[in-house]
Amino acid sequence: MNELNRPNLLYIHSDQHSPHVTGCYGDNLVETPNLDGLAANGVVFDNAYCCSPICVPSRMSMLSGRHPFENEVWTNEHGLDSRIPTFAHAMGAAGYSPELVGRMHSVGPDQLHGYAARFVGDHGANHPGNPGPDRGILSVTAGPHHLSLERSGPGQSAYQVHDEDVTAVTIDRLNRLGVQKRAGILKQPFSLSVGLMLPHPPYVARQEDYDRYADSMTLPGKSAPPLDEQHPFLRWWRQSTGIEVMDESEVRRSRAAYAGLVYRTDAMIGQILNALVENRLDDNTLIVYTSDHGDMQGEHGLFWKHVFYEESVRVPLIVSWPGRIPEGQRSENVVSALDVAATMLDAMDAPALPNSAGRSFLPQIEGLNGVPAWEDVAFSEYCTDKFGPPEGAYQRMVRREEWKYIHYHDYPSQLFNLREDPEELSDRSDDLGCRSILEELRGEVLQGWDPGEVQRKMARKRADEPILVEWARNTGPEERYRWPMLKEMNWLA
Repeated sequence: MNELNRPNLLYIHSDQHSPHVTGCYGDNLVETPNLDGLAANGVVFDNAYCCSPICVPSRMSMLSGRHPFENEVWTNEHGLDSRIPTFAHAMGAAGYSPELVGRMHSVGPDQLHGYAARFVGDHGANHPGNPGPDRGILSVTAGPHHLSLERSGPGQSAYQVHDEDVTAVTIDRLNRLGVQKRAGILKQPFSLSVGLMLPHPPYVARQEDYDRYADSMTLPGKSAPPLDEQHPFLRWWRQSTGIEVMDESEVRRSRAAYAGLVYRTDAMIGQILNALVENRLDDNTLIVYTSDHGDMQGEHGLFWKHVFYEESVRVPLIVSWPGRIPEGQRSENVVSALDVAATMLDAMDAPALPNSAGRSFLPQIEGLNGVPAWEDVAFSEYCTDKFGPPEGAYQRMVRREEWKYIHYHDYPSQLFNLREDPEELSDRSDDLGCRSILEELRGEVLQGWDPGEVQRKMARKRADEPILVEWARNTGPEERYRWPMLKEMNWLA
């Protein structure tokens, strides 16, 4: 590809955004005009899946193009091996100078993983063992704990302050590129990744955003089954997080705040897209919007992520490339975050990551004839030896065509037909008529993935952790890419 014809990249990655809470995905309550506009100018994917329904494993899979069992990043405490090339490395190898503004959520000394420059950074410690952020009154509410629902509503989360900084710096980077373009000195296409924290909980939104939805917010449409009828892992999950019983007022309040955070995320994305247009950088720019996982939002009696229901494991994915990708498309193809990375590299004429299962779907959305058939398959994985039952949780999902199979190590499996049962209310794992498809998908999940081996590898990692933590506590390594969160940034109205 000619250097002048290679696209710019604007890659926007939010945190914990369920596609179900987006206008272009059918939400008639929450307003997302900027994402809806981006969708109208490109293609919306209705079946995009993250590689793990938890932050760090999902992000490191996307970055490396490898599943968690391949890059061995299963929990938020695991670091990605710096020897593994990422899509940022591949962009750099192709002649781009990739920049990142905001969230990466990488653990350990490598806070670039192939990016040539990074701005704003993460709010959490770069090194395990360095002090974490003080969230003040919103302590604990970012994670799975009933307190997250109790302390919800109008106020301010520091995550929004972080994203306002990210938005401002992103606009500044685009303005600087615009100056270079107008001066005729912009000689190569740019690659700009934007990492947002919202709409990740705490479920706390500024008063004006919360008020948009407080009075009209509905309760979840999929009620919680009785505990004794729920899958044993999901029953344990509800009990351990204290959400066996949830007050309707706190559920509505949390959902209204989340809706306000989605609205605010969309508004900040709109500011970024406006800066792209105002600087006339949009004519050959590939724009990709996605998230690392979703949020249950009370459906099936669950909040947060960590599970394989659609609200948690499916992500929004919108791709726009004016002049190259026809507008107004909707794709039913089942795709993985690994495929998103592969597609960006394909579009940029960058080398494919050699040990990645990612597939480029660019031919499928370019509107060309004679495109090869797409295989509708995606995997996701959730493994923990710390935040789970005493014996840990070692789980993997495959979505193949209309079927979703979930393998729970030491627990019964689940099987859903999403075409007949899109709300996942009928587990078909005990249906004798589904025995062959269940065995087929179980074999596919277990091919190359051994939960016993994962458990042993995680135990070795856990044994290494105390030394790394004590080293950081005693030596105080530099937090070079750390955004300064202050507890005063967190408050409830």
